[in-house]
Amino acid sequence: MFGDIMGMMGKLKETQEKVEATKKRLDTVLVDAESTDGLLKVTLTANRTIKSIAIDDSLLEDKEQLEDYLVVTLNKAIEKATTIHEAEVAAVAKEGMPNIPGMDMFK
Repeated sequence: MFGDIMGMMGKLKETQEKVEATKKRLDTVLVDAESTDGLLKVTLTANRTIKSIAIDDSLLEDKEQLEDYLVVTLNKAIEKATTIHEAEVAAVAKEGMPNIPGMDMFK
């Protein structure tokens, strides 16, 4: 019985390390989003760190419009990045979970 517990603990530690490695790798995965008219483009990592923002000169004339564009486009990019992040981390976590009866957490 203790061998099984020790094996599970080792497997959990290994899974935790794989999850951390996946999170580091997601710093290199870039997600792009742009406004529907292409006047604003945003690039984030899959860990939701902003890497770049490209603003068309025409948006610089209207502060309120630019703010609206930023909110919508950044939210779109964050949503995409979050989807990728959660899917990648969940896949690694599910793969490494020991088979414990009644603990089907990642269905």
